[in-house]
Amino acid sequence: MKKKTIIILFSLILNLGLFTGCGESTPLLSADDFELDALTNKTSLGVGVGDTTETFFNAYGEYRFFTSIDNGDYQVLVPEEISFDSPVTILLPTFFIDGLPMEPDAFCEENNIEKAELISYLSSADYLNLHTVEYRYLAFTWENGTITDIRPMYMNYNEDGAN
Repeated sequence: MKKKTIIILFSLILNLGLFTGCGESTPLLSADDFELDALTNKTSLGVGVGDTTETFFNAYGEYRFFTSIDNGDYQVLVPEEISFDSPVTILLPTFFIDGLPMEPDAFCEENNIEKAELISYLSSADYLNLHTVEYRYLAFTWENGTITDIRPMYMNYNEDGAN
């Protein structure tokens, strides 16, 4: 993917997540949670290819995630709303500022910005000159209720996303 396409995709996904679940507190994953174990090819919470929805939701059910069904738009759905009869992709995203996971609501409040301004704020040259901004996510691909692929993804805004 080209740099601009990646930035737009991440911006859309983040904005979707920011405007849904407002006021809800969700736990944040650490940077280590976005790595797959080289020996077992499992996530830090023990989820791997071949696992079922039950295993996934037991591990990640309390986190904010985004779902795409049949390659459609990503949306925030509760587990009961997801149809695993069709191909599904679930993303678990987190922004990191200077190596620490960022909770969007608290960040906006602390910096006195509106949620709609968050992406432009984080990707501005002024902010990136003072901070390191990373976007990490795990992408889980499903077919027939079973995980068929797990991909850890990473974007460094200081290198890829400056306006």
